[in-house]
Amino acid sequence: MAAQTQDSKGRAARTAVYVYGILPGDIELEPGAAGIGDPPAEVRVIREGDLAALVSDVDPSQPLGRPEDLVAHQELLDSVADEVPVLPMRFGAVVAGDDGVTQELLAAHHDDFTEALAQLEGHAEYVVRGRYVQDAILREVLKEDERAARLRDEIKGADRDATRELRMQLGELISTAVTARREQDTRAVGDAVAGHVTASVVRAPSHEFDAVYAAFLVANDAADDLEKAVRRLARDWEGRVELRLIGPLAAYDFVGPPAAADGPAAGS
Repeated sequence: MAAQTQDSKGRAARTAVYVYGILPGDIELEPGAAGIGDPPAEVRVIREGDLAALVSDVDPSQPLGRPEDLVAHQELLDSVADEVPVLPMRFGAVVAGDDGVTQELLAAHHDDFTEALAQLEGHAEYVVRGRYVQDAILREVLKEDERAARLRDEIKGADRDATRELRMQLGELISTAVTARREQDTRAVGDAVAGHVTASVVRAPSHEFDAVYAAFLVANDAADDLEKAVRRLARDWEGRVELRLIGPLAAYDFVGPPAAADGPAAGS
């Protein structure tokens, strides 16, 4: 049962608790931390033994899902993860009141959460993201694939309607070639950072010209070495792949799936 509060006109209003993440119980939150909502809700800590949850109060009758809320959710977790281990809750996790957080979430999943936090201690997530320079990768494909080059020559200057089938064939050849190069270049990134990461997850591409999209769990004392390895690879790929290193982040890709009491599972 969600808690009851009074609104400005004295009417009963249902409230619930939005959960951002799970942390060690000795966490000390900086005053004024802001969460989701308009205006942004004040973030607070609910403790249960040696565990804690970052939460804010929400009105369950109001919809969640604004882009601004997702950004606020991630920024809060990432700022905390720079200091202490944190298990991110999936965006939109709502629990019915403080008792639900302590009993149905923290107490019910105490052992799982404690083990996961121990594994994340001293680590953060980093994401390596690369996008092919379109002209460069197309030149590369056409240079190495004679059939694609021949189709390109047949299409050049010809009527678009008359060459529709040829254009489709060329598009399929290019897509297949880019996929093969993405797999090869993702392995190259993995090899380049292998000595500096604890675990890795390859994310699905979000764009047809993604070259690499991978998350890495990295010990804090290895972060500088990771950054140097990515910089070296970026120099080697200059003009072919635009490479970025993003982090430190909360370990969205390296947490398990215990369920929240009235909301989605932990993880992101």
